[in-house]
Amino acid sequence: MSRIGKKPIPVPSGAQVALEGQTVKVKGPKGELAVTLVDDVVAKLENGAVSLSLRHETPRARAMWGMSRTLVANNVQGVTDGYVRTLELVGVGYRAAMQGANLQLQLGFSHDVVYAPPAGVKIETPKPTEIRISGVDKQKVGQVAAEIRAYRPPEPYQGKGVKHQGEAIRRKEGKKK
Repeated sequence: MSRIGKKPIPVPSGAQVALEGQTVKVKGPKGELAVTLVDDVVAKLENGAVSLSLRHETPRARAMWGMSRTLVANNVQGVTDGYVRTLELVGVGYRAAMQGANLQLQLGFSHDVVYAPPAGVKIETPKPTEIRISGVDKQKVGQVAAEIRAYRPPEPYQGKGVKHQGEAIRRKEGKKK
């Protein structure tokens, strides 16, 4: 039995949930999101909470139950609080700045890297070595952070690169004489 799927998702004040067939639409102060559930899972809105149950007892339905609940819970949290990822630039001369709506990165290449964020994702640079990515969709925020990090992932010898805030980089020892 799925321990995650069994838990109901409380809907906080300020958020509204609408069920239209297999689509769960969530509206809140930060925006709107929708997720379409698989046919094996049924969503119900009762007592100010969304609960998910199985339509049929199959292995696939059990596998989708907890995932579907997590997707709906992520949407509820996204429209009420939002999601934020912070990236840090480590290295001499590594800088980030906003150029209009685009992010301009200086990462030690012969050219500047310009990144255009997708719709629904906001990027800020409070410091030249810090990038804050925020939005309502957890998947989009994480994807943008991963794409920016992929330009120059942290390397294990000197620790230079773009890393997540609080990420521990496994360091290696250099060459010996």
